[in-house]
Amino acid sequence: MTTHPGAPRILVIQHEDGTGPGLVGAETDAAGLVPHLVHPWRGETLPATLTGYAGLLVLGGAPGAGDDDTAPWLPAVRALVREAVGTGIPLLGICLGGQLTALALGGSVRVRPYGPEIGAVPLRRLPAADGDPVFGSVPDGAPAAQWHWDEIAELPPGAVPLLTGADCVHQAFRVGPRAWGVQFHPEVLGTAVADWARSDGPAAARAGADPAAAVASVRAAEPVLRDVWPRTARAWAEVVRSYAHR
Repeated sequence: MTTHPGAPRILVIQHEDGTGPGLVGAETDAAGLVPHLVHPWRGETLPATLTGYAGLLVLGGAPGAGDDDTAPWLPAVRALVREAVGTGIPLLGICLGGQLTALALGGSVRVRPYGPEIGAVPLRRLPAADGDPVFGSVPDGAPAAQWHWDEIAELPPGAVPLLTGADCVHQAFRVGPRAWGVQFHPEVLGTAVADWARSDGPAAARAGADPAAAVASVRAAEPVLRDVWPRTARAWAEVVRSYAHR
């Protein structure tokens, strides 16, 4: 990626190895956004504020959104989420990032009582998706890659639901004009899900899921995944650029 002086910077928070920005990062790079990728689980320090950033991208990972004892950087992430929403800085939270967004703003997150949701899952548009600057172009029934043991139980006050699913209600939502959270993984394809199946698959199988089928479903859905979710990432990047140049 070629960067230019004054190009908008975004803070990208990664919670563990193997959960990088993937397809979403490729699109933000292509849009000319400059990522500052922080790995707090390695001991890297998160910025105290979002001053100097035009966007915040919070990625997924294995910790629960409230697991502050085992992931002691999470309170700082939730504080940055609140700052982003309070100041209007564009935010995108993915899976754990979406759960952290919900929790930070007054929603709730729970362990799924019926086991993990994994694989390519079709999503349904909700009325508020019409005209949404990021998810407005998502077709009804579009598949999304899933791998999560927890889920958003309640959206924050004032949140607008955009996408839903048959097994997990809160799949995408917006808070305020420029903050979005998703439960799924728009950043991954089959290779990443296969990696997760190798590490987390035995536990998922014990919980009644089928990791091999999950990987196969994501691989089969890749042509649509490559079309739909990079488009939403480009749309979010455009929101960031517009905010930076306002």
